[in-house]
Amino acid sequence: MQALLGVILPVFLVIGFGYLVARRGWFGDAAVDGLMQFTQQFAIPCLLFAALARLDLARGFDLALIASFYGAATLCFIAGLLGARLLFGRPWEDAVAIGFVCLFSNSVLLGLPIMERAYGAGALEGNFAIIALHAPYCYALGLAAMETVRARGALAGLPQRIARAVFRNGLVLAIAAGLTVNLTGLPLPGVVWDALDLMIRAALPAALFGLGGILCRYRPEGDLRTIAYVCAVSLVLHPALVWIFGRGLGLSEAGFRSAVVTAAMAPGVNGYVFASLYGVARRVAASAVLIATAASVVTAWLWLTLLGGGP
Repeated sequence: MQALLGVILPVFLVIGFGYLVARRGWFGDAAVDGLMQFTQQFAIPCLLFAALARLDLARGFDLALIASFYGAATLCFIAGLLGARLLFGRPWEDAVAIGFVCLFSNSVLLGLPIMERAYGAGALEGNFAIIALHAPYCYALGLAAMETVRARGALAGLPQRIARAVFRNGLVLAIAAGLTVNLTGLPLPGVVWDALDLMIRAALPAALFGLGGILCRYRPEGDLRTIAYVCAVSLVLHPALVWIFGRGLGLSEAGFRSAVVTAAMAPGVNGYVFASLYGVARRVAASAVLIATAASVVTAWLWLTLLGGGP
């Protein structure tokens, strides 16, 4: 119960407050869009840049951690795709978008604050190692699958299209810049780090508040069996697979907690962004993000309880 009250509820109260003020019209759509643009394009890239620039790569990038998380994520993508196609009879394009929703955990806006509140800021190395590959890997996999389905076998130029799409993402660019500073040892003036730290302090609270405003726009409607399936894959199957793989591969306890907590998060808004990019399965994606985010108040608590819930 302490994990629920002390770790999870404060995060979701901030999201709920953003939802409430947007629903009441006290914080308009333009304001929500501006806040999310600030967090997604500036504050969170600063957070990721600084984290990757300072990350102990030898310790953070544990092969067992990466294999456990991304092996499970890939299986969840396949489960979402094949489930949508074979169980619910969705077109292949819809199935890929639904698979992407199952693949893309909300690793930053939910994973980081819940992990930090549960285990402290010093426990985030594994989270940042996962996040460093998250957007590039998920978008590369989703785009490759979607473009393959849409091309119907005509795959000329596919690698170039995927690379252009992935490296236009501001989060990917920030991660690449942070890793470059880390690997080269490029010194940055103290005043730059101080400015970055100011931006970082605003990143997660503002993003959580804005996430509530974004979720206010979604309405659960139709396709409830498909949405329930997506929520089950995201909130139950993904962390369960990570648990099995992590134990099987002998993952360290710190890495194991980071991987399971990240996998237990609801699908990120990027799932809806991907569906909107191709104009397919938008209703399923939007409703799944909303319902799974609400349901993760309970499921995240259960997974934290199984993990021990705190330092």
